[in-house]
Amino acid sequence: MSSAGKRKGSLFSRMGDMIPGPEAIARFIVLGSIWVMVLGGGVLAYYGYGLPDKVSFNIASERKPSIRIMSIDGAILATYGNRYGNPVEVRDLPDYVGQAFVSIEDRRFYDHFGIDIVGILRATWANLSAGRIAEGGSTITQQLAKNLFLSPERSFGRKIEEVLLAIWLEFKFDKQQILSLYLNRIYFGSGLYGIDSAARHYFGTDPRRLNLYEAAVLAGLPKAPSRYNPMVDPVQSADRANLVLDAMVSTGTLNKGRADRAKQTRVRTARQASSGPGVRYFSDWVLDRVRDYVGYIDQDLVVYTTLDSRLQEVAEFNLERALTSPVAVEKHVGQAALLAMTPDGAVRALVGGRDYYESQYNRVTQARRQPGSVFKLFTYLAALDKGLGSNDWMRDIAISINGWEPRNFDRKHHGTMSIRDAVATSNNSIAVQLAMEVGLDKVIQKARDMGVSSTLNKEPSLALGTSEVSMLELTGAYAIVANGGFAVFPHAVSKITGRSGDVLYQRRDDFPARLMNPLHAGEMNNMLASVIAKGTGRNAVIDRPAAGKTGTTSDYRDAWFIGYTADLVSGVWMGNDDGSPMDYVTGGDLPAKLWHDFMLHAHQNIPVRSLGKAALARSKKIGEDDSWRDFTAGYSSGNTKQ
Repeated sequence: MSSAGKRKGSLFSRMGDMIPGPEAIARFIVLGSIWVMVLGGGVLAYYGYGLPDKVSFNIASERKPSIRIMSIDGAILATYGNRYGNPVEVRDLPDYVGQAFVSIEDRRFYDHFGIDIVGILRATWANLSAGRIAEGGSTITQQLAKNLFLSPERSFGRKIEEVLLAIWLEFKFDKQQILSLYLNRIYFGSGLYGIDSAARHYFGTDPRRLNLYEAAVLAGLPKAPSRYNPMVDPVQSADRANLVLDAMVSTGTLNKGRADRAKQTRVRTARQASSGPGVRYFSDWVLDRVRDYVGYIDQDLVVYTTLDSRLQEVAEFNLERALTSPVAVEKHVGQAALLAMTPDGAVRALVGGRDYYESQYNRVTQARRQPGSVFKLFTYLAALDKGLGSNDWMRDIAISINGWEPRNFDRKHHGTMSIRDAVATSNNSIAVQLAMEVGLDKVIQKARDMGVSSTLNKEPSLALGTSEVSMLELTGAYAIVANGGFAVFPHAVSKITGRSGDVLYQRRDDFPARLMNPLHAGEMNNMLASVIAKGTGRNAVIDRPAAGKTGTTSDYRDAWFIGYTADLVSGVWMGNDDGSPMDYVTGGDLPAKLWHDFMLHAHQNIPVRSLGKAALARSKKIGEDDSWRDFTAGYSSGNTKQ
């Protein structure tokens, strides 16, 4: 044999010696298996060590209490926190409810031990084929373990804990119990947890009365609660529900004919409040006050408010239309706010700005702006207390106080005029003269008595509204005049109930104290009615007796109109958040027109009543004598048009 052949044979001989025999291979497999078991056991022990602390149903049941805000007409205005329904057992539900969830979420639910090996392999193959995560392998038990005990963190360790907890749940509970726990804990979108809250919110029904299609809609939600939310996208939600029905057919729990008959192209949900996002200004304000009424919040609450969802919708519509009008755009009107309440202070509508999503700053309750001539109400009321009458006369002349010279809007003086005409024309000279005559302290005290708590500067210009106040304060003060002189506390909450329906707070119907002489209230009504009848508020004339006052600040930075009928008191403000001036916008212009449009819509189907009717009702309720007649003495209702 040649030397080359020897070398070749020698090489193969050496390679043959390197190949392990059957015993070595077996030994390697055994040792490898042992090490895999040791390492796997170590991993399981490491992640399982902390599980006893996580397996706590007290911890699992912790949640943020929900607060539901309701309108006076029963509409849901807003829901804060998470809403959990009452627990239900799957055996108490129609059979197709549980079948729908199992068919679409975990079709091998009754065959696995918490971990679906077949499902994992199928999902892995589908994901590899698609080149992306197209399908998940989590079982219903795993989802329950995650929702009960674990954080939403995505990590290898959390997945191991999820697997261990799923196996533990399968050992601890039977399948029906696990499915019941799952249905009571799963998230259905819109802050809703559990099938009871979802059924009642989306379909207005008890989960025990869900029909087949409604069950399919709910079963389709857990995969993507926001995307398939039937109130957000009823068409896509219907497509998902139809897919659930097909899955039920493929698992044999539903025949194809019944599935096809149940399918729809659009999901129809229970009726909800029609008001737009502007109502959130109101509901946020209410939410901030709930703790003042009930203290620490440790349970779900339902807050019943005084807001009328129809009036709220009217307010939002008219405010948006006013701000988007060509005139408002041309005159650089960037913001507006509107508040409406009854003469006893129950808030019926509140719009704190033009766009809640752009700015949550509430220009009704939070903003402090100069009120201009709207503030003259307190000056004239202080003068009435001192004996002044609306038919008394004063001279409109140029005056100077320590070098400050108030000027009228038209830069002219008009000689002798009645106090009624001075109010109607918003005369500045006479208002300042009266404030100085009765004393600024008296004017400030009158404002305080009528609910104004903002800082008021003791200076002559106070009479012209140079101290900043809120719309809530001012509108409440005008309500006092509207109701004949009784105290008003602007309020929005009538009742708060707890989890079991127990009443935690109930507004008392005690009648408030009288703040002013009914004759003075009547005189003030007389003067404020003339503002609309023949003065600066002529754009506010509606189809019934009304009274009010315009207000405009220097450089047209703020424009106001606050007025009332026998049934409703409303305030309107327009301006810009940065204080920049508008182009010659007065309170008698766009604000009065917005007030007119809102009040005209708000009073549809309400009988026409004179302004004295509200005072009469309150006077009779507390058993007063005929002093209410003083309220209407000499009053003229000639400021209406049909």
